[in-house]
Amino acid sequence: MIVHYGPDGPVQGRRVAITGVGVVAPIGTGQTAFWEGLCAPQPLGDRRVVDFDPSRWMSPKEAHRADRFTQFAVAAASMALESAGAPSGDGLDVDPARAGVVMGTGTGGITTMEAQVVVMQQRGLRRVSPVLVPMIMPNAPAAALSMRFGWQGPCECTVTACATGSHSIANAARLIASGRCDVMLAGATEAPIAQAVLAAFRNMTALSPSGMSRPFDARRDGFVIGEGCGVLLLESWEHAVGRGARVLASLAGAASTADAHHLTAPSPGGEGAIACIQLALADAGIEASAVRQVNAHGSSTPLNDAVEAEVITKVFGVPGPAVTSIKGVTGHSFGAAGAIEAVASVLSIDMGLIPPTDGFVQADAGMLIDVVHGAPRPWEPGPVVSNSFAFGGHNGCLVITPP
Repeated sequence: MIVHYGPDGPVQGRRVAITGVGVVAPIGTGQTAFWEGLCAPQPLGDRRVVDFDPSRWMSPKEAHRADRFTQFAVAAASMALESAGAPSGDGLDVDPARAGVVMGTGTGGITTMEAQVVVMQQRGLRRVSPVLVPMIMPNAPAAALSMRFGWQGPCECTVTACATGSHSIANAARLIASGRCDVMLAGATEAPIAQAVLAAFRNMTALSPSGMSRPFDARRDGFVIGEGCGVLLLESWEHAVGRGARVLASLAGAASTADAHHLTAPSPGGEGAIACIQLALADAGIEASAVRQVNAHGSSTPLNDAVEAEVITKVFGVPGPAVTSIKGVTGHSFGAAGAIEAVASVLSIDMGLIPPTDGFVQADAGMLIDVVHGAPRPWEPGPVVSNSFAFGGHNGCLVITPP
C-alpha cells in the first residue's frame, strides 16, 4: 500500500486499485495495438505517433486550441475510462469533489512554442496566436481533463523531466491512499519532437547516431526520441469493488528521491536510485526477493544503462528478477516515459507475458542482469518495479502488483 506520513510516522493508507489504462504511443494507440507493438521489432528513426486523429476524442475547435501533448492526454484518458467500463466518466458514481487529475509533462507545448516563434519572426507580433499561453502551459492537459469530466478534486501537474510519469502516478495514488480522493486519472504526456529539441540533444551527443534504441546492449550509442502518453485510472479498492470494476493491478508502493549530484549524470554507484527502489519496496511492504520483474528506465545511453544495471544488481542480487526496457520500441518519450511504462507493466501482469527488450542482442560483459529479449517471456505475474530516472537527478519508482 501507499504510505502517507503523519506526525507519528508512517500511516498505512487505503489500497489503490488500477482499473483502467489508456495509451498513445509510436508503436500503437490503445491497449491491443500497443501490446502488439511491444512485442514487435522497432521502427527506425524518431518514434512519432503516426495517423493520430484527435477528432476521435475532441471537437475540431477543441483540437485546434490544444497542443499535441494535450490532445494525446485527452485521448489516453478517454481510453482509460472506457477500459474501466466508465466512458466519459459515466458509471463511476463518484462525488466530483473526490475525483481528480494528476497529469504531468516534461516539455509542455514546445512544438506550438517553436511554431509561434517562427510566426512572430516572419509575420510580426500581431500574428502570434492569442491562445499561445494556454496551449503551451504544462498544466493544460490536467486542466482539459478536469473540465472535460467535471472533476473538481485536485487538478495538478508534475514536471520532473523523465521521472514525471512515475511521480504523477505516485502523487495521484497518495491522494487516494490518504482518503482525500476516491478516483484519479494519473499519467503523463509528451510531444517533444521539435527541431530545436532534436538539435539540442544531437549537439549533446545524447541521440543515437544509428537511429537504433539498444537498451543494455553492448553496442548502445544513445537514445531515440519518442512521443506519446500513458494514463492509469486509479480508484480506492473499496470504490472499485463497490461498482463491480475489474481490477487490473494494484499500485502497491512508490517513492521519489534526488541524486543531488549532477544535472544530467547519475550519482556514482546509483545511490539515489538504490534508495528510491528500496523506499518504494518498503512502501509496498514487500522484500526485494519478492519482485519478479523490473521495467527498467533503460534509455539506451552508455552511462545510464550501466548505472541502472549496477543498481538492479545491488538491490536484487544475481541473477535477480527479469528485466525489460520498452524503450527499445517506444523510444524515449521524456516525461511520458514512466507513465507509458506503467501501462506496459499493468498489461504485462494482465497478459501473463513480459515484453522483450528490442535492440538487445549483445550482452554487456559488465552487466549481470537478466534481460528479457528476442520474444515475450511467459511468467507467473508478481510484483513489478518500474524505474524512472531523470535529468536533474530525479528518481521515481513504482511497485505494481497483481490484483
